[in-house]
Amino acid sequence: MYRLGIDLGGTNIVAGVVNENYEIIAKASCKTAVPRPESEICDSMAEVALKAIAKAKLTLDDIETVGIGVPGAVNPKTGVIEYSANLFFHNWEVVKMMEERLKTKVSIENDANAAALGEYLAGSAKGAKNAVAITLGTGVGGGIIINGKIYSGSNYAGAELGHMVIVKDGKECACGRRGCWETYASATGLIALTKQTILKEKLEYSYMLKLCDGDINKVSGRTAFDAMRDGDPTAKAVVEEYVSYLACGLVNIINIFQPDVLCIGGGISNEGESLLAPLRTIVERERYTKHNDKQTLVCKCSLGNDAGIIGAAYLD
Repeated sequence: MYRLGIDLGGTNIVAGVVNENYEIIAKASCKTAVPRPESEICDSMAEVALKAIAKAKLTLDDIETVGIGVPGAVNPKTGVIEYSANLFFHNWEVVKMMEERLKTKVSIENDANAAALGEYLAGSAKGAKNAVAITLGTGVGGGIIINGKIYSGSNYAGAELGHMVIVKDGKECACGRRGCWETYASATGLIALTKQTILKEKLEYSYMLKLCDGDINKVSGRTAFDAMRDGDPTAKAVVEEYVSYLACGLVNIINIFQPDVLCIGGGISNEGESLLAPLRTIVERERYTKHNDKQTLVCKCSLGNDAGIIGAAYLD
């Protein structure tokens, strides 16, 4: 039998058919196009699910379970998305609506939790007993696996690691607090820091701005890293400041959970050792267990965007 995982994101909806070896054998996708009614998004999810199944030359009868990874506070017991800022919904009975469309059992989970499960089953955390996966995107997503199970807390909204405060009275976060880790360590935070630094420079001398064809609106999460590799000292300072914020949160997580593996995903993780090497230096210096023989492995997530699909497909 096969399983199907759906990754419901703020930009794209992606469905994948997953076999018993945790391999995706077929995928389909469409734009999420929010805001729009819940029913329309469910229609789109059902459509891409059926397209993926057809691409795999299977039918719904061949699919054992369907799982959906969703950003926000999700209650797997009730099948309700209680709150999702990126999708603009409250108390959405998504499981009920999807089961009506697909006529099969459907499960839901927070997308970062689903991605962490995917990495645990088939990626960088495979073989670990306890693991944490961090996703650096619009925000900072977090998924925690303890003894092989997703940890989500008593109200199913645990592992919101991006919303621990690392700067008291710091920058305002979309959640309403100030100084949240994701405000500084997300791709959004890096882009904001890069733009802020460019504006402080004399613009005609800004190498980072030159890489963006003189248009500050073209700044991305890669801009500072690319300029740093080209030898720009200002970009190097931006990267170092960003890495210090990211490391601050990682050390907190390691000190609290002591995972076997902490893997980092999202677009910024594609910087590889340009990101990971300085991160490890700070982590090794600041972690509480610096004198222990066994240490947390800090590495890049290996499954990319497929982690959420695989994890969603294998939700219990």
